[in-house]
Amino acid sequence: MDTGKRPPRAIGLGGAVLLNLNGVVGAGIFALPALLYAGAGSLAPLAILAFALLTATTLGVFGKLSTLFEQSGGPQLYVETAFGRFAGFEAGWCMLGANIAARAANFHVIVSYLAAIFPVFGDPVLRLLTILALIVMFSALAIWGTRRSISALWAGTALKITPILLLCFAGLLVNGLPSTYVAPQFSEVEATALLLAYAFSGGGVATISAGETKNPHRTVFLSMYINLAIVAALYALVLLAYVAIAPEAASVDTPLAAAGETVFGSWGGSLIAVAAIFSIGTGQLGYFVTMPRLLYGMGRRGLLPARFARLSARFETPWFAISIYAAVVALLALTGTFQSLATLLVAAETLVIVASIVAFAVIWRRNVGEIAGELGPGWVAIVASALVFNLWLLAQVLE
Repeated sequence: MDTGKRPPRAIGLGGAVLLNLNGVVGAGIFALPALLYAGAGSLAPLAILAFALLTATTLGVFGKLSTLFEQSGGPQLYVETAFGRFAGFEAGWCMLGANIAARAANFHVIVSYLAAIFPVFGDPVLRLLTILALIVMFSALAIWGTRRSISALWAGTALKITPILLLCFAGLLVNGLPSTYVAPQFSEVEATALLLAYAFSGGGVATISAGETKNPHRTVFLSMYINLAIVAALYALVLLAYVAIAPEAASVDTPLAAAGETVFGSWGGSLIAVAAIFSIGTGQLGYFVTMPRLLYGMGRRGLLPARFARLSARFETPWFAISIYAAVVALLALTGTFQSLATLLVAAETLVIVASIVAFAVIWRRNVGEIAGELGPGWVAIVASALVFNLWLLAQVLE
């Protein structure tokens, strides 16, 4: 193992978009339609597009920051650059803690969907063994090579998106566009905003693996906006189709599965359940690729022991960082302790986003990388909008 080597830049624009897409589109899309429709009514598709515009201000800040760095780390690196090593260390662990808790929870969700199709997975012992096997499989894929991991993500993404698109187009073809109007519940604005914040979260994970991205200054920036456009269009289409199919008859917990049964019959629910398994699985794999790069970057910069920066001589991946990440995910998943951490860590992750926006202002003032010459007065409005928006979201999370 050679801590002096750097991993190859194996992630192109398509791969970076794919990492962002799978960071966003996971389990949430299968529960989003009923919950969002209940709060926003017939305006739900427009609410999706409006929220995408608000999210664009935050991505603008992170996108511009990404043009200054070639190392892995993302928000952790930005906070470290602006406020020093201790702040960077704290930001890194806040990000990791929130992400690891979410990964542990999602492995339980995958097995729950498997149990819905194959009841044998409902056995408590087999459930835990399946979770452990999935963690080992994703760890092995991540260590086996970045290019192979990206190839697996392409396959998994196709298997999760195709059934969703099939349902949407078939539902709209059979039922036409929605013809009735349901007024939004304005008393639910805060809850709807938090739901949308969760639905759009993860769209900048490509910043974390910038050290393995080709031409990162351009690629990471573009990948976030391309992904935002794809996600906004996909969510709006899903909401439109869901309303057209029959929102009143669908289960709040499994709205897309209920819509699938309405359109395709009994096998439609199973089709959506399979799509959900691949959707959550590819999201998990994407994070097994990106998040250990945060540990790797902190190891290279001396914020963690140097062994975190070790690369596999054969696969050129940070095997030690991936292994430690997987081990902690497994510990939380098998013990169930992630449940007590979830709310606190989501708040901590949101705080890191706010800190990164403030870091952008500090880096701008210091003119790091001659960035001041590239920023006009319009960026004041962008930074202010992103800061106010995320502070408001943080306040809602902490309530």
